[in-house]
Amino acid sequence: MTDTPLKFGFVCVQNAGRSQMSAAFAERERTRRGLEDTVEILTGGTDPADEVHPGVVDAMDELGIDLSDRVPQAISDDELNECTVVATMGCSTLELDADVAVRDWALEDPHRRPIEQVREIRDEIEKRVADLFDEFTDGSTN
Repeated sequence: MTDTPLKFGFVCVQNAGRSQMSAAFAERERTRRGLEDTVEILTGGTDPADEVHPGVVDAMDELGIDLSDRVPQAISDDELNECTVVATMGCSTLELDADVAVRDWALEDPHRRPIEQVREIRDEIEKRVADLFDEFTDGSTN
């Protein structure tokens, strides 16, 4: 791993579901791996919603992750162009610089889905976030 801090961006349109779950899992993964000083996490949307989807809050709460106080935020191409890697959720029309690694996860939108489907999306995001950390941090823990 290099001395340059890594910056992970997670973005979707509303920043109310998939990207919020991704950022929360990335924060947990960063802590688990002891990378608080070397990994920055950014999340936002191109057209943010008013609140995080209630079903997403419920599904994450089942894992002990509280998203109830999070508010969807706007994010700019400029902010994302500072990232090492940007994970989009299958709904992106972003124009990013060539030196930004982009991962388009093409995930279903959890909004207004039954909790069983939200859990499936959540579990897939959890796996992909861990894989992203493995890829960009040489899989190291502590």
